[in-house]
Amino acid sequence: MNLRSENLRVASKLLVVAVIMLAFGYALGPLYNAICKMTGINVLAFGERTFPGTRPDTATNSQIDKTRFITVEFDANSRGPWDFKPAQRALQVHPGELTTVMYEFQNIQNRRMTAQAIPSYAPMQAAAHFNKLECFCFNQYTLAPGEKKSWPVVFVIDPKLSRDVKTITLSYTFFEVGGPVPPAPQSTAAVTQNAASRIGS
Repeated sequence: MNLRSENLRVASKLLVVAVIMLAFGYALGPLYNAICKMTGINVLAFGERTFPGTRPDTATNSQIDKTRFITVEFDANSRGPWDFKPAQRALQVHPGELTTVMYEFQNIQNRRMTAQAIPSYAPMQAAAHFNKLECFCFNQYTLAPGEKKSWPVVFVIDPKLSRDVKTITLSYTFFEVGGPVPPAPQSTAAVTQNAASRIGS
């Protein structure tokens, strides 16, 4: 008898907890809306935010610095018998503006190959402010003989980049996986700067 009474008491408690949880679930929506109205913050909307420039039809994003342009130059180096080049050599972007450029690659060999790219930046101080959201350099790729590919680089330049920097060179070296890993590429700007320093010394 005592055991049965104990079971009934536990079952009653569980039923009460279940009813409370159900009621709380129904009340959560109105409660959330009330909090949003009070604070003026829509927490769920945070996940819908995108990087500057991803929605050109929306209001102007204050994070885009439209007071200046930065010229971004694109360079490509091949360590092997294949074609690798940017679709465009340079463009001007605002700091904070989301930008996409394409790189083109073709395996001109008569065999399959797996390759990967190594990026570098000039000037060096730009590297910390050049944020790539998507890049073919993140992965290795296997291409059949004669196969062509076009890969995007999606990037944002941090508006905190020094105003002294007017031009950034993004350079890639594409090399075959399994062979010796080449050093990071030097851009034309970096080579010129190094040559000048040697002459000066």
